[in-house]
Amino acid sequence: MSMKWISVLLLLQLSCYFSSGSCGNVLVWPTEYSHWINIKTILDELIQRGHEVTVLTSSASILVDPSKSSTIKYEIYPVYLQRKDFEDIFRKLIHIWIYNLPRDTFWGYFSQLQEIFWEYSDCIQKFCKDIVLNRKLMTKLQESKFDVILADAIGPCGRPTTLFELMGKAQIWLIRTYWDFEFPRPFLPNFEFVGGLHCKPAKPLPKEMEEFVQSSGENGIVVFSLGSMVNNMPEERANVIASALAQIPQKVLWRFDGKKPDTLGPNTRLYKWIPQNDLLGHPKTKAFVTHGGANGIYEAIHHGIPMVGIPLFADQPDNIAHMKAKGAAVSLDFHTLSSTDLLNALRMVIDDASYKENAMKLSRIHHDQPVKPLDRAVFWIEFVMRHKGAKHLRPASHNLTWFQYHSLDVIGFLLACVATAIFVTTQCCLFCYRKFAKTGTKEKKE
Repeated sequence: MSMKWISVLLLLQLSCYFSSGSCGNVLVWPTEYSHWINIKTILDELIQRGHEVTVLTSSASILVDPSKSSTIKYEIYPVYLQRKDFEDIFRKLIHIWIYNLPRDTFWGYFSQLQEIFWEYSDCIQKFCKDIVLNRKLMTKLQESKFDVILADAIGPCGRPTTLFELMGKAQIWLIRTYWDFEFPRPFLPNFEFVGGLHCKPAKPLPKEMEEFVQSSGENGIVVFSLGSMVNNMPEERANVIASALAQIPQKVLWRFDGKKPDTLGPNTRLYKWIPQNDLLGHPKTKAFVTHGGANGIYEAIHHGIPMVGIPLFADQPDNIAHMKAKGAAVSLDFHTLSSTDLLNALRMVIDDASYKENAMKLSRIHHDQPVKPLDRAVFWIEFVMRHKGAKHLRPASHNLTWFQYHSLDVIGFLLACVATAIFVTTQCCLFCYRKFAKTGTKEKKE
């Protein structure tokens, strides 16, 4: 099973009394960027239902801002990094992943990718030490008697416990996809699909932006965003993209925070930030150029918008591959695409009605659920609290040792049986051989 480790939320149950019908005490271990958006949506709903929520976050957190919410409690622990330093580490690793990884050899690519993971892991483990060694904070957390931990599996705090062991302790997994995105395959009963839980109806656009959108007439608009983690790109790539955008009749709203491309057309406007969900839900939106992040893809599915995918790193190539296979997207390579490639891709998803039809089909599937994704996520969190876990849904394989899990004990037993049978057979043959050979020699002498 392919693990979308950048798209999974982890629930760990803590042994603490929680009676049915009462409000729970939730501790949250979040991760940055788009992952925080999903968790924050869940937390707001938990608070609406009367639960007490405490977010455990570092002083270097990039997006988790305690000043923006008075309903969520924050426990801020000091770490060895400043916020800017932590952000620089993220951007450095992402820059290496996008631009510097060798793509000509399999082993070269994955060996350097492993180094990126180790550097990120080392940073997270230092954060973990800053928590564990903070006796005052640890005492306070223990005295708080939390009913459940909601954590993101991309930033586990588990050494010397292995990630596999930590994952095995999860009572429920909340997966950030759904069957509008996934292909049919078997899953364990403690997996719940909550993709698109953050999606909402579109709100009115700011006045200036709405005027620009309306000026597009019947041609409509194209929304362009490569996500919150990539604010800039090489000038050469920016000019290639801008040149293609200048040749389409649609107006383009491009989230871009770099030097203005020389080839930028009058139909394209640059924004440091755009209300992406509101734009995708606008009736004049014809296409979405995206890097393939899970949140952006689900907003496009929610509103039924066909996509041009330019995946950059992590799970993005796989996400775009899913949308391409379902006929709702065209995929391009960021490093090799030309202006002609992007222009043709945009014309294809806009002019070929099948892409819009397929996107609308996925949207109908997404909306046609007995329970909304957010309600389903909250239900299972409350379920874990009400029943002090969900061990009846966890497979027994998590309790096996590594040699039992890989059936090494069974293989060893079978090999021992085979070896014993071979040994006994061999000894019998040797015995018979000696017996008859001895008899034959005796008769010959006589």
